[in-house]
Amino acid sequence: MRLPIYLYGHPVLRAVAEKVDTSTAPSQELKELVDNMYETMYASDGVGLAAPQIGRSIAMVVIDAQPLAESFPECDGFKRTIINPELEILDGEEIGRNEGCLSLPGLAEDVKRVEHIRIKYLDADFNQHEEEVSGFAARVVQHELDHLAGKVYTDRINLMRRQLIKGKLNAIAIGRNTPDYPYRTAPLRKKR
Repeated sequence: MRLPIYLYGHPVLRAVAEKVDTSTAPSQELKELVDNMYETMYASDGVGLAAPQIGRSIAMVVIDAQPLAESFPECDGFKRTIINPELEILDGEEIGRNEGCLSLPGLAEDVKRVEHIRIKYLDADFNQHEEEVSGFAARVVQHELDHLAGKVYTDRINLMRRQLIKGKLNAIAIGRNTPDYPYRTAPLRKKR
C-alpha cells in the first residue's frame, strides 16, 4: 500500500526516532510496514525512505540505490532495510554532491558528506549486519539516517544558501509546492 510522504515543515520530520523494539520476533505489522515503505519509495521515484517520512517516528529506513548504479557503480545491488542503525564515520573528508529528498519536492542542493562509513543495523528479520559503505551509497545511507535524527539535508547547507531557499521551503511547508505522489503537510497552526 502506498503511504503519504510527510513534507518539510511537518513536526514528525524534526523528532528523533525511537528504536524499534527487537525483544521479540518481527511482527507481521512491521513486515507490512517495510513492504509499504518500499512500495511508497518506488512509486515516488525515490532511492531511500525513512520511517519519519511516512509519519512513523521509528528508527527504520529502506534503501534501493540500484537506479543510481549507472553513474555510481557502488550502488549496484545496494538494497537494504536498516533498523536501529549505528553509524561510524571512517573518512573525514567531506565531498559536496547534489541531493534531493521526497519530503522536499522540487528542491536539490549540494551537500557535503563523507564518502566512507561503517554501519551496524538489523534487517527486517532482525538479523544483525555490519558493513562498510563507500561512495554515493554512503551518501544515501547518511541522508536517510539524518531523518532518524530529526534532520533534513538543508540543515547541512550553509546559512546563506538556506536563506536563499527559505521561500521555497516555506512553500513546501504550507502546501504550495506539492509533489505528484500522496503527501501530508504540517498541521495548520492556530493564530494567537
